[in-house]
Amino acid sequence: MNEKIGLIAGSGQFPILFSKNAVKKGFSVYTAAYVNEADRELTQLSEKIQWLRLGQLKRLIKFFKQNDVGRAVMLGAVRKTRLFTDVKPDLKAISIIAGLRHTHDDIIMCAFADCLEKEGIKIEPSTFLLPELLAEKGVWTIRKPSRSEKKDIALGLSIAREIGRLDIGQSVVVGGGSILAVEAIDGTDATIKRGGRLGKGEAVLVKVCKPNQDIRFDVPSVGVKTIETMNQCDVRTLTIEAGRTVVFDRSDMIRLANESDIAIICI
Repeated sequence: MNEKIGLIAGSGQFPILFSKNAVKKGFSVYTAAYVNEADRELTQLSEKIQWLRLGQLKRLIKFFKQNDVGRAVMLGAVRKTRLFTDVKPDLKAISIIAGLRHTHDDIIMCAFADCLEKEGIKIEPSTFLLPELLAEKGVWTIRKPSRSEKKDIALGLSIAREIGRLDIGQSVVVGGGSILAVEAIDGTDATIKRGGRLGKGEAVLVKVCKPNQDIRFDVPSVGVKTIETMNQCDVRTLTIEAGRTVVFDRSDMIRLANESDIAIICI
């Protein structure tokens, strides 16, 4: 009998990649998928699937317990703007949120993960079964950062780690020694667009883990779409962290960066 693994799925390709890999490795995947976020393809990849609204915590726990699922992963994005418009919290979720001093991303996610673990559902790291997606140190592209870009990267790293410590976001755009954009609730792509408008071809993107990042969820991720957005907005360098960033479609991402004269450096 296959070993069971639960999947709490948001949007993007991460839940799909995980499910395909889990099935190949002999796991039966039981998916709790968020409505209007998770991909319908997960239906075909799951032993069973339960569609949920954000905040339906009691229903999620019941689904896993009914199917004897003792461990799970939390993968995929949830558009943060939906946290104000499309949430249907049950009493269990309300009781957890009511007990928090702050409602920053990581605080809420940790509280929900801890609640699941108290119910006997262990939350595995987001890279469980997919360690090969973690970034490796080095300059990945033909073009290397210029001297001025290196200075902007150093500034960007210090600011990105500070906004991470404050649980605001994971990325910043820097140009000419100035902070052009800081990621907040609108996400990385919107940050690139805001910073690119101001950078006029001189901007760099820095995206890093929060200093106290819980590796069970929300590890920074990049992919082809990141490079496409950077190219459209004339942001010329991407800096990420080795072993602490998930990279999707790495070969395609590097190929597109080289074609677009964008530098990628992994520190």
